[in-house]
Amino acid sequence: MTSDSRRYLDPRVLDRIEGLDLKARLVVEGYISGLHKSPFRGFSVEFAEHREYVPGDDIRFLDWKVFGRSDRLYIKRYEDETNLEATLVVDVSKSMEYRGGGVEHSKLDYARWAAAALAYLITQQQDAVGLVLFDDQVRRTLPTGNNPVHLKNVIGALDQAAPGPTTGVAKALKQVSEALRRKGLVLLFSDLLDDAHAISEGLKAVRHRGHEVIVFHVLDRDETTFPFERLTRFLGLEGTDDVIADPEALRAAYLAEVDDFTRKVRRTCVANRIDYVPLDTAEPLGTTLSAYLAKRDARRRR
Repeated sequence: MTSDSRRYLDPRVLDRIEGLDLKARLVVEGYISGLHKSPFRGFSVEFAEHREYVPGDDIRFLDWKVFGRSDRLYIKRYEDETNLEATLVVDVSKSMEYRGGGVEHSKLDYARWAAAALAYLITQQQDAVGLVLFDDQVRRTLPTGNNPVHLKNVIGALDQAAPGPTTGVAKALKQVSEALRRKGLVLLFSDLLDDAHAISEGLKAVRHRGHEVIVFHVLDRDETTFPFERLTRFLGLEGTDDVIADPEALRAAYLAEVDDFTRKVRRTCVANRIDYVPLDTAEPLGTTLSAYLAKRDARRRR
């Protein structure tokens, strides 16, 4: 394992998510038999091959003609039985570099670790993963793949990403939705420091094309609690001017603004059947990911 892999594939994180499958809840184009749903049935797909029947297979796809000739049960397999394709969309804008006083890592580090862990999990279950890095525009893309060399390339790209000037979540989502040719899973990692309405339109564009979406909202504890007490200089990380202010005078209005913004994003996600997952950089990543994946799996089983 390379140094990049060791840095982002934290064993403590992987231990917590081991055995939890990232399964697509909505209909996706392609699946591994028994793992993902597929929308293609009947005459809408092209026959590919037979395989022997195993307990649990859907008996609708038994080939009775073959059974009549050979007295053995075979299942018809179709061309649509391919892996799920998941695309990691990671915000590498300047605001993602923020690191509060109580943690040793930035929001960008946390997003990289989360993306790397899920890339590992996805490839382990024989699915394909791709990568999009963006700030105010898409900076780098890697097509989907599912072998160890590809995983190494994904992690290397995460490691090498240089933070750009500003955030353009909506623009990046629109580009991603237009570029993906097959329906699959889109995982967004961002602090979402963009216009709420624009983000909503971007998420809707991805869903409109039939992709399932998971939004990982990465925030530092400072951003959600505003713990500052003394006169403080607040730096404009994305081109805005620095501000010197009394936090006590700003706290109530700031927290109300953050709460309103978060509620708008959540409403968009609920209305469009998008998973919204808050990631607090002060919380252990393994705990957060395993809790979400377990909840997601339980919901799918219901």
